[in-house]
Amino acid sequence: MKNNKDLPAEEHSGPLMADVARLAGVAISTVSRALANPGRVNEKTRAKIDAAAKQLGYTPNAMARGLRVGKSNVVMIILPGSLYYGVSQVIPLVLQGINRSLSQNGYHLMIANLDRDEASERHILDLAFGGTVRGAIILSSDLPVDGSRSFKDSALPVVSLLYDMSHAALPSVVTNDRQAVREATAELLALGHRRFLYLAGPKGNYHDRERYLGAVEALAAAGLPEAAIVRSGGSLDYQHGFQIGVAAAAEFADLILKPTAVIATSDDMAISFMSCVQRMGWKIPTDLSIVSFDGAPVCEYSLPPLSTIEQPVEEMGQMAVSLLMERIDAPDKATALRHVIESKLIRRESFGPAPSNV
Repeated sequence: MKNNKDLPAEEHSGPLMADVARLAGVAISTVSRALANPGRVNEKTRAKIDAAAKQLGYTPNAMARGLRVGKSNVVMIILPGSLYYGVSQVIPLVLQGINRSLSQNGYHLMIANLDRDEASERHILDLAFGGTVRGAIILSSDLPVDGSRSFKDSALPVVSLLYDMSHAALPSVVTNDRQAVREATAELLALGHRRFLYLAGPKGNYHDRERYLGAVEALAAAGLPEAAIVRSGGSLDYQHGFQIGVAAAAEFADLILKPTAVIATSDDMAISFMSCVQRMGWKIPTDLSIVSFDGAPVCEYSLPPLSTIEQPVEEMGQMAVSLLMERIDAPDKATALRHVIESKLIRRESFGPAPSNV
């Protein structure tokens, strides 16, 4: 058995655990449990431990370093909602790629859902500060915060995936949302389309902003105003994509001057929209062309098969894991913050020339 003196300085556990435990009036094992498994310690006891740590001048992260006598082989994946956030299978596909890469590196995957409530944020921060996990890959545009604690202060190696968080000094793996939509819109313009319907995600969302700007830039390059795009949606999150598509179909039916091309910011939106308008009597692509974003396998089996901008989720997951391993092994090594992996347009039968009578 190793003596404390044989442990690296950052992992020397005795004094720090003992001091905090003594001041809080609890056992050393209770302090350890409060950090590693907060759900097993009642709120009153955990509050005493937090207060003792602050009085001693130790940050929660310093406590975690002192308490850790081994190194976790668990990486936490932080989702912006439930596992099925985005029913288009993009999140499960991303997780599949991440899990495969982590396994190859000797790590296990832990899923945490950032539901933007106090309990979930506190739980994620407890994991980050408590030494339970070795690193994290976050799939959200917001970092967890709980009172005076912020995820960015945990010193845990973190990589952002799908969202560009380079402004917050986080290595980020993203795809070229804006460029991909700009190029797809340019192809629709070349096919004679001049009026567009844009199925939007939540207003202010990173993906929605980038994709919409791509469409606007393509129109501007063709000498068309932004008014050539009718926006639908904007109030619901991407996990409600099917509902967004259904609502957009109803709006489309009410428009006097009908768009001839639809740009949907997720496959879910496009699939439900396409199903609804076809039941109303419009033909695709004869009357209306549709292109979506994500590249879920189900698009190939839609009727007609749906054109989509396919995200390279497997490659993105591998890149995120590779960057995280680098940060775990060499935390002080300078690395690029923004890594872009290009998406590609998959052309299928939903994509065609503008109707000749418009």
